[in-house]
Amino acid sequence: MILRPKSLLRHSGALSGGTATAPASAVPSWLRRAASDAQTVAAQSVEDIAITAGAALCALDAAVRRQERWAGAWRQRLALSAAAATAKQGVRVEDEAALRDAVLLTRPGDFLSVGPAGLLLLAWRRLAARPGDELLTEKNLAAVLEEFGYAPDDEVVSDLADDLRQLAAGAGMVATLTGTFMAAERHGFARAVGTWLADALLAQRMGWPHAVPLLGAEAALGASDRPRRSAASSVATSIGTNPERAKSLLAAQARAALRAIDLSAELERRANRLLAVAPKLRAKGADAVVDQLLNDDALVASRGDKKTGMSDRGLRRLFDRLVELGAVRELSGRSTFRIYGL
Repeated sequence: MILRPKSLLRHSGALSGGTATAPASAVPSWLRRAASDAQTVAAQSVEDIAITAGAALCALDAAVRRQERWAGAWRQRLALSAAAATAKQGVRVEDEAALRDAVLLTRPGDFLSVGPAGLLLLAWRRLAARPGDELLTEKNLAAVLEEFGYAPDDEVVSDLADDLRQLAAGAGMVATLTGTFMAAERHGFARAVGTWLADALLAQRMGWPHAVPLLGAEAALGASDRPRRSAASSVATSIGTNPERAKSLLAAQARAALRAIDLSAELERRANRLLAVAPKLRAKGADAVVDQLLNDDALVASRGDKKTGMSDRGLRRLFDRLVELGAVRELSGRSTFRIYGL
């Protein structure tokens, strides 16, 4: 089953029609102030915060639709931030560096050895990498719930998929966001699962080819009692009886969208530097390495790559050259098993 809801916004051009070259508009200062802290949010109505969130998402939509070559690295860097926040909420000690190590230093295909924290990162990397129309299939939901640490349960997965399908079919912006969290809570899932589902559903509503990890890195998300009815049937009551939670979720979505826009601007500068020096690289396989750097959070230099045909030594020399040219950074701080990225 694939959820195929109508797009939240009407766009003048399809993503598949070509890459836009115009830069995303600068974020106005009022938008940054509107959801900056709890006191500012508390003084506003649900409608006011919804307008703020809608404006932030429109600005993010412009960044997504530029389809930059480095968009994969952008989404995966956001996935890492979301995984680190999720791990912290689960009272785990792994930070971004430890999570990156858990996945990148594992032998390819041996993902069972990444540990619980590594599986959290794989869940968020799944969100960032899989096509948007595959994220909420029952097969994918079952896989991601296992990565979040839940035992397989086909009935629960089916019920959850039904809830999400109902939300996608007709709920508005606020109802979709709050209803997604209610759907997760109704089935006993932690808040982190709700953030993953909300990001996936947002991508489908916006018509994005890939989801952008947003809410996972937000700590200030309102909690509620677990609903007994389906999320779709009780969402209107929830907004009326618990407007503060709706405001909290909308404000978090706005802040997360603005944070993603800021990161895209930062990575754009770094990616442009990498692309500028790429013609100077003479090593065989260098083009493939550059492409991987633009599409992922980071790469390990101590492991030869079949895609590039480069040896460990060749990769290390290439990355040393890229660091020397100011095109990439060494992210681990180690003298061995070094990791490089934008």
